[in-house]
Amino acid sequence: MKQRLVWALVLLPLVSLAANAQEPFDVAAATDAYMSQLTPEEKASSDAYFEGGYWLILWVFLYGAVEMWLLLGLGWSARMRDLAERITSKSPLRTALYALQFLLLTAVIEFPLMWYTGFFREHQYELANQTFGPWFGQRLIGLALGLVIVPLLLMALYGVFRRAPRTWWLWGSAVALAFLLIGQLLAPVYIAPLFNTYTPVDRPEVRDPVLAMARANGVPVDNVYVFDASVQSTRISANVSGILGTMRVSLNDNLLNRTSVPEIKSVMGHELGHYVLNHAYEGLMFFTLVVLGAFGFLSFTFDWALARCGAGWGVRGIADPAGLPLLILLMSVYSLALTPVSNTFIRVNEAEADIFGLNAAREPDGFAATAVKLSEYRKLDPGPIEEFLFFDHPSGRARIHMAMQWKAEHLDEFVEPTPDASPR
Repeated sequence: MKQRLVWALVLLPLVSLAANAQEPFDVAAATDAYMSQLTPEEKASSDAYFEGGYWLILWVFLYGAVEMWLLLGLGWSARMRDLAERITSKSPLRTALYALQFLLLTAVIEFPLMWYTGFFREHQYELANQTFGPWFGQRLIGLALGLVIVPLLLMALYGVFRRAPRTWWLWGSAVALAFLLIGQLLAPVYIAPLFNTYTPVDRPEVRDPVLAMARANGVPVDNVYVFDASVQSTRISANVSGILGTMRVSLNDNLLNRTSVPEIKSVMGHELGHYVLNHAYEGLMFFTLVVLGAFGFLSFTFDWALARCGAGWGVRGIADPAGLPLLILLMSVYSLALTPVSNTFIRVNEAEADIFGLNAAREPDGFAATAVKLSEYRKLDPGPIEEFLFFDHPSGRARIHMAMQWKAEHLDEFVEPTPDASPR
């Protein structure tokens, strides 16, 4: 009897420990469980939309190339310059008048493509809410902004081209970067409100955790804003925009209304990560190199292309505004070739922000659920080469796997199981 009691005292704790031991967390199975939440029909639609975007990159490039070539070959660009010269003798004003003509003409030429990509196709895949009238009205607002900003930019650029005939590419890069910096400063305060209404988030269960994450990570914001993106789109989104004194933490009302608080926390943790990791300033440094490369490319190719093909274009050189279509065409070639490099830089930043967001919000299931929702317009499971070439964010599978791997290393914090694998 005494011996049995001793064995009981020894074995009972071991039996209890075994009963309470957790099963090993299967990261791959948990990832597949989230992936299976998308029905075959939803996955097919998402894949078709995103893969169609690959072709659009090519068609948009070709459409623009033909457009610029016609402006040069038909002499329209030279005629717009001649008209500006007849109106005024001041070079900056001539450039501005040419820019206004150019913007209005290209807006008309590009409208069919803009309508297809921005209106028809978005409605075809049920990603847009706007009727044609409001959609067209916002395009007019964008055109009006362009009619103010682009002439100022071109006046500065062509002023440099005239005054620095040997080093114009270097000073032109500086002008372009200055406008980029000014745009980042002004966009959250003056430009974004032209398209959407921003109001403070009034739900404390959303606002307070986000502000707590911001304070804990040294992000100097005292409010969280929501903007009415649902008037345009069904997409969920958020951002930390601006630099220096214009920074703003914002989420759209689709995210606010279509997702749970853990999902919102995971997204906002990601967005705060962009600030903490200084991605805005890294982006400025990266695009400084990109812009320098672009103007360096122009310095080698502009005169060559003009000498080889431009006999009947009436373009006098780099300082002639009539050469703007050639400049844009060459920039388009450079930009297209650089697409995988730009995508990789942005994708790496996004992956870094994902990891930061997981550590800040500690909501891996919320993060994975959001990745599934983003698959409405982002292909969930691309091949590795496809992801390298065309994705400027990590794929849905990569993000879900990252979240489940993070969860596997923090299992003691979670009691809720991952969702079952049955499709919705």
